This record gives sequence, C-alpha cells and structure tokens, in this order.
Amino acid sequence: MDGTVLVADDDRTIRTVLTQALTRAGCRVHATSSLTTLMRWVGEGKGDVVISDVMMPDGNGLEMLPRIAQDRPDLPVIVISAQNTIMTAIQAAEAEAYDYLPKPFDLPDLMKRTARALDLKRRTPASNDTERAERPDDLPLVGRTPVMQALYRLVAKVMNTDLPVLISGESGTGKSLIARAIHDFSDRRTLPFVTAGAADLQELEGPARVLARVRGGTILIDEIADLDDEIQARIVRMMDAPGDHGPRFMATGQGDLAAAMEQGRVRQDLYFRLSGASLHLPALRERVDDVLLLADHFLTRCERDGGPKRWLGTEAKTLFRAYSWPGNVRQLENVIRRLVLTSRADEITRPEVEVVLGNQPEVEPVLGGGEAEKLSGSVARHLRRYFDLHGNMLPPPGLYARILREVEMPLIEIALEATGGNQAKCADLLGINRNTLRKKITDLDIEVTRRRKLM
Repeated sequence: MDGTVLVADDDRTIRTVLTQALTRAGCRVHATSSLTTLMRWVGEGKGDVVISDVMMPDGNGLEMLPRIAQDRPDLPVIVISAQNTIMTAIQAAEAEAYDYLPKPFDLPDLMKRTARALDLKRRTPASNDTERAERPDDLPLVGRTPVMQALYRLVAKVMNTDLPVLISGESGTGKSLIARAIHDFSDRRTLPFVTAGAADLQELEGPARVLARVRGGTILIDEIADLDDEIQARIVRMMDAPGDHGPRFMATGQGDLAAAMEQGRVRQDLYFRLSGASLHLPALRERVDDVLLLADHFLTRCERDGGPKRWLGTEAKTLFRAYSWPGNVRQLENVIRRLVLTSRADEITRPEVEVVLGNQPEVEPVLGGGEAEKLSGSVARHLRRYFDLHGNMLPPPGLYARILREVEMPLIEIALEATGGNQAKCADLLGINRNTLRKKITDLDIEVTRRRKLM
C-alpha cells in the first residue's frame, strides 16, 4: 500500500495498532484522538484515506462526514464504531462513508478495505434532501456477531433502492422492525408505511384500498406463507399493476420461504416478485454473543423509561447465554421487563431468572431442517445463510477461526455449567487436557463459577 492514512480514535491502543500495521504495509500515518485535529488535517489537504471512530471526546465522527464530502469529495472515510447497532451502519451509509466496520474489527479485513480505498477514487456524492422524518434511535436491532453485522450492511445497501424485499426469520426476531427501518431510512420515508395482512386483502377491492392508503410509500405484507392462494394471486396482480404511484413492496415470513414455495405454500410467481432482495434474521440461539448485549440494551431502556436501575449478576448472565430463547428477541425483552419489576435488589440473580424462564424448552431444529437434522446440517445451513448475506462479496478473512470460536465458546461454557464449574470434570467430559481447557477459558474470556452441577 502507498498513501497517507489519517487515523482518529480516542483509544490509544487502537491508534497504536493501526499505526504499526499501516506503517508496516508501506503507508504514512497521522494519528490523533481529536476530531478537531482530524478536520484541520483534512482542511490542509493531508491524507488519502481517513479511518475514524464515531464517538470521540470532541464530537461525533459521523457528523464530520458531510463536511469532508463537501470539501474533499474524493477522500474515502472508513468508519469504525463500538456502537454495534443497525442505526450506526445505516447512518454511516447515509453519510456516504466509504466503508463501515464494527468494533472489535478484524485487522486484516480493515487493512484490505484500506488498500481498496487507496486504489479507488471516491465518487462525488449527490446532494441529499436534508429533511429527515423522526426516526427511532432505540430499535432493538443490536448485535456485534458477524451474521448481524453482515445483515446491517445489506440493509444499508438495499434501503434506497426500489427492490422488493423478502424478510424471513422466526417469530420474535424483528422482521417487522427491519422492514420499518428500511422504510424510515429510505427515500420514501415521508410517505406512508402500510402493513397489509389477510384481513386487508380478503375482499376483492382490498388491494385497491391498500394502494390508496400507501400513496407511493411502502407496503409490508405480513407472513406471506400464511395467506391463501387467492390472496397471494391478488398480491401478484397488485404488484404487476400498482397504479401511477407504485409503492415499494416488502413481505415477511417464518421458516425457509424457498422451501415453502417448493411445498406450494407460497406461489412461485409471488415468491420471485418479492425476492428482489432476501434478508434472513437469525434466531437468538444462533447469535449467542448478542444475548447479553440485548439484555443490557433493554435494561437501559427500562431505566430510561422511569424504572429502577438493574443489572444481571454473573450467574444470571450465564443462564441467559445458555437459554435457547424460543421466542427470540421479543421474549428476551419481556423477560427483562418482568425481572426489572420483580427483582428484590439492583443485581438480578440466577434464581430470579430461573423463576421467570422456567424449564429450558427443547431447541427447535434450525429453520428448514427436519426433526432428525444433525448438528453438522444445522451448521451448514447457518454458514450458507452467512455467505448469502454477503451477496457477491466474500466474508472477511479469518472465517475459520471465527466460526470455531463461535462453536467452541458455548460448548465450553455449557460443559462447565453442566459440571458445576469443576474444570477437571469438564476437561474429562470434553476429552481434552486440563491445561488445554484452562488456556481456552483464558483465551475466550470465559467466567468460571463453582456451583452445584445442573446435570
């Protein structure tokens, strides 16, 4: 790589790591913990690429992007942020950032993106309407796992297109929230957002009334596979003749909608009309590392809404991570609300969580899998969806280690829980050396608590 990179981050460790890595790669680096300094460098014409954090001591990095785009439209800006929400990804896309990565980021991946940014000249951004409708800043679309970050990037790419969007996922994963976010951050945000179900489309004139209500906005068709064939046919005709102000069409559905089409539950012509862009929301048990992040989000929301300040104790956190959450994010939110009200102290304990959650339900097969599907089949299905979410791009390098870590961490945590935190028994259960187990516990930052074993 050849060029000058401006790095702005208030974390000294990150500045040091990036400076060393970029310098070894052949770049010249100017690093600062101040947005003011960064903007002075940009104004002086320094730098070929900018790498900037969002939350800085003297301002918000995203708010600087329009100024950079106006003064130096050919200067690519790569945004990095510890705020691992869909809002950050969308705001970065709206501000026309060259690229966006969540923290903790994969260094080789960031280096590769920086190299591309140095090679490609950024297009001059088109002027945008600065008026913004009110937008929710507290959507529970939170996640730092790779599958969620890939989903956020895909949402950011499709939001300002007219492509129909098909959103699949289990109940409670947030399908309607994703649809609403796409609308609220799209060019149609000032127009109506209308959700249409079977009752709205039952009568012959139902589609015409829906089109009259939406007035060129967005129509969300809820649970497409639950609609009978006649209603699905009406939707096809509505999409083929939308009138003078054609709306954007989106639809949600549970399970594998491609399989539902093959089974005849979704019309083939409707499926292919709706699947201009397909988004899949993973079940909460498929992104275990996001469970505590979501729990903290809902605890903060309850406090903001006037409730008492609460937090999860160590053993309560362990149970939250081990639970299968059949009701997904919606169930987790309801559990947090109940615990905030019923907890006897500020710290929520494991017994209090056990009372609310009850017995661990059986985990259903991963979407589309049969009752006898093996773990390898479930993992393969998950990985295919992960690759699909990247579209024509490959996932960031280091996939093998990341996937092994996602499998290894819950395996060790659950084995430790099953053996009451006894590392000797856990090592024997797993069939590995005790020293190996200790090293993995340290490397994966797993908390070990000795207690009465559960199994």
